[in-house]
Amino acid sequence: MVDFAKVRAIDIHTHAEEPCGLHGDDGYDDLQTAMAKYFRAPWSHPPTVPETAAHYREQNIAAVIFPVDAERETGFRRYKNEEVAELCAEHSDILIPFASIDPHKGKLGAREARNLVENFGVQGFKFHPTMQGFYPNDRMAYPLYEAIAETGKPALFHTGQTGVGAGMPGGHGMHLKYSNPMYLDDVAVDFPEIPIILAHPSFPWQEEALAVATHKPNVYIDLSGWSPKYFPPILVRYANSLLKDRMLFGSDWPMIAPEKWLNAFDKADFKDEVRPMILKENALRLLGAAA
Repeated sequence: MVDFAKVRAIDIHTHAEEPCGLHGDDGYDDLQTAMAKYFRAPWSHPPTVPETAAHYREQNIAAVIFPVDAERETGFRRYKNEEVAELCAEHSDILIPFASIDPHKGKLGAREARNLVENFGVQGFKFHPTMQGFYPNDRMAYPLYEAIAETGKPALFHTGQTGVGAGMPGGHGMHLKYSNPMYLDDVAVDFPEIPIILAHPSFPWQEEALAVATHKPNVYIDLSGWSPKYFPPILVRYANSLLKDRMLFGSDWPMIAPEKWLNAFDKADFKDEVRPMILKENALRLLGAAA
């Protein structure tokens, strides 16, 4: 298990992507290369989970890592949750497994969620409404949310614009509309027992995200996907005040390296007393861990 007292931070948002291509011509490598170019990442094919673990171990940063189950919508092979969890178990000193289940799977997905928590040590769930093609408040997703509520684990949702498909013809079929954070207000109302994480500065809906998080005490915001030097002033202002106990460090690895994010964070306009909360303390409380 991670020794949280020793790590310098907890990255709440990293991706397990590497084996998701199904065929040489299915477009997966083209998508990943385009995303790497968009984020100016120094690779064209994503690293493996063991490579991720080695990087985070070297940086002394714990990492929540997850796949994205979007095979129904994209045609890309799902990275099996069980496989990710087993790899995390091999690197449990630094990695914390989250799972991803397409909510269109209904009762089957709910059964999978319970099994992953009970038998594979999964600590939370990741959703990407744009990649998975659904509105978060669609009742179709509620059987899965009900199962997650039973486990007491958090649910992390992509919000705002995405680098997935950015600059590609038709945005590679990605519809931005699904990731407006306001749709998660309904989920927070109907499932107040689920800790909900709104991932990323939610451009162009930043104020909607802040409104939901300030109104619903079970809603957190992770700061991944952007360098802190580009954060909108209103996000920094809320992080320093009303939402200081519900802001979370996230990088969006492998698109953004955690050390690069932290270097920019050091120079950003955050209060000294808030920095340790964002980097580690809030995530400890959210994950139910103790330093």
